[in-house]
Formats: sequence, C-alpha cells, structure tokens
Amino acid sequence: MNYWIIKSEPHKYAWEKFLIDGRTHWDGVRNYQARNNLQAMREGDLALFYHSNEGKEIVGVAKVVREAYPDTSSTEPQWVMVDFAPVETLPKPVTLAAIKANPDLQNIGLLRQSRLSVIALKPEEFDKLLLMAHTD
Repeated sequence: MNYWIIKSEPHKYAWEKFLIDGRTHWDGVRNYQARNNLQAMREGDLALFYHSNEGKEIVGVAKVVREAYPDTSSTEPQWVMVDFAPVETLPKPVTLAAIKANPDLQNIGLLRQSRLSVIALKPEEFDKLLLMAHTD
C-alpha cells in the first residue's frame, strides 16, 4: 500500500463537501510530478486530505477507489485523474505549524515541495500524522 497527501483549497473543494459527495475525482492536475504521483496510485491506497491556503491542515483520510484514467477536464492525453472516497474525518486537524514543529517530519514532502498538490508519503510519515490527529 502507498500513502499520499492530496491538497485542496477549502473554498474550491472542502472536506465537508467531499463527505457529502461520498466520492470525487481528483482532476485538473497540471504538474508532471503530481501527475506521476496520481499514476502511481493503486486502488486501496490511502491519502491524507489537506486544506491548503486557508486552514493549512490535514483534516481527513481518503482512499483511492479508481486508479488513474484520462482527465476529462483536459483535451491533452497526458493528464490523468483518480477517484477517491472519504474514509475518516480526523478527530483533530493536523496543522502545518504542528508538522513543521515535529522533528520526525522535517523531511516530509509537504515541507520540501510545498507547492505540489499530490505528494507521496512514507508509511512512517503517514502513521506519525495519524497519531498526531488522534492524540492531544
């Protein structure tokens, strides 16, 4: 299993809307590295849902329910999208400030490549972020 962070600005697509929808496709990605990450996703992989720009916090867990297929928002064949379903709303959001303050997460892609919208996580990073969300 692989682990990811997917980022969305809350005013464009918030976690709460995702919960209502029950499933969504992650389209509109126009960065090659982020696209490659989408292509690497497999059904059942887990992704942390991060509110970017406003909030700057991880708020939920999603899972891949359909692997990469052509992005319908583009006429160019190199762009893909992936379908996700919500798994869990985190009991406590994990803020960017808390991530930056954690010495175990200093090399996380979210900090190293902050503008990337789809980021790979190591299993231990995913576990650490979940632990932060479930503890005080």
